[in-house]
Amino acid sequence: MKYLVPLLILSISTSVFAANRLKDIVTIKGVRENPLVGYGLVIGLNGTGDGGGEITNTSLKKMFQTLGLDPVSEVSSKNVAAVIVTAKLPPFGRLGQKLDVTVSSIGDSSSLAGGTLLVTPLKGGDGKVYAVANGALSIGGLTQGAKFATTAAIPNGATVEQELSLSFHKKKSIRLSLNRPDFTTAARVVKTINENLGGKFSSATDSATIDLIIPPHYERSIVDLIAIIENYRVNQDSIAKIVINEKTGTIVAGGDVTLNQVAISHGDLSIQVGGEGAGSGKKGSLFLIEKKTTLKELVNALNAIGTGPDDLISIFQTLKRNGALIADLEFI
Repeated sequence: MKYLVPLLILSISTSVFAANRLKDIVTIKGVRENPLVGYGLVIGLNGTGDGGGEITNTSLKKMFQTLGLDPVSEVSSKNVAAVIVTAKLPPFGRLGQKLDVTVSSIGDSSSLAGGTLLVTPLKGGDGKVYAVANGALSIGGLTQGAKFATTAAIPNGATVEQELSLSFHKKKSIRLSLNRPDFTTAARVVKTINENLGGKFSSATDSATIDLIIPPHYERSIVDLIAIIENYRVNQDSIAKIVINEKTGTIVAGGDVTLNQVAISHGDLSIQVGGEGAGSGKKGSLFLIEKKTTLKELVNALNAIGTGPDDLISIFQTLKRNGALIADLEFI
């Protein structure tokens, strides 16, 4: 594979960043979005509908029957499309709250441009209806026949009809879950919370879970407690990892990635990391690099002598297999 763009590698130590707010690295049990889904019909299309699909025709006939009409023959129209409607019910969603809606064609419709969604009940995972959607569709300025015109949106197109029961203010304890499980980070979260609250109110049960007992003086003001805790700052730890995008030739590496002593031969290139007398410089086809070398320093040295991204990626894979590269490799 040949690249037309130079390799970009980012290698920055995590210690240079400010500590993360807890609200950015944890979620609170019970406080999450809930997906909603429904089946509906879009009408008013200018001949770009399904036009003959069995599901669409059956749905159209049932709709007429609901409206008091009883068509004798099959109902078919190219101005109608069968769609799946999706939305997300936010945590603590209340009656009358508006939700954004996504509408996606499931039939032969070539475009949903100009259509209107008929009233569509939206159900949760328990089969109950939590919202009702309808309204004019927007395809984001795409012209008819353009790509993705079979998916549309309705801003504020659904209304919450049923609330999720969650007695948050009566809780005696709260469970926090790390978005990226890590034992070191979990221990830091526990230490930060306990030091600031002045007691042993939190504990970690595993690398992702922190249980917090509500302090007595916060039992009637849990919202205030969470508002305080979520703004505590903790340094989030992470494993040494290299993420490689072969399509663009981009490599992103953490600052903890290091190389053990190793010698590399790749094509006309020979590299030695470490060893007696190893310094920074070039001698014939042998490129010498200091013993304690980070991945960024190695890449900068290789780029300086014209090594391409395809060669670099091959070298990283070999270094990992050899055990000299102390990091996980992830390809996207």
